[in-house]
Amino acid sequence: MMIGGVGWMAGPACVVPKQSVRLYDLCEAQRWDEAMVLQRRLWGINEAFARYNLAACIKAGLVSQGYEVGDPVPPQAALTASECEAVARVLAEM
Repeated sequence: MMIGGVGWMAGPACVVPKQSVRLYDLCEAQRWDEAMVLQRRLWGINEAFARYNLAACIKAGLVSQGYEVGDPVPPQAALTASECEAVARVLAEM
């Protein structure tokens, strides 16, 4: 948004919605220093999304927060147990 975007579609917003709305609000207010601090705190989830299948990562993140959303629709594979634990750790750090 610092280079002119007016919004975004974000997988992380599915698993960290409050933080995502806060990031958007800070950008809208052009409070860039605060937005960058929050973005850096949220970067771990972006790294997880880059490492794993997007849909599977969202679903694993939701399950780790108590939402039983099931596995991704084939042909996408669910994350392994260790991958789910890695996503849960990232979210716990946030």
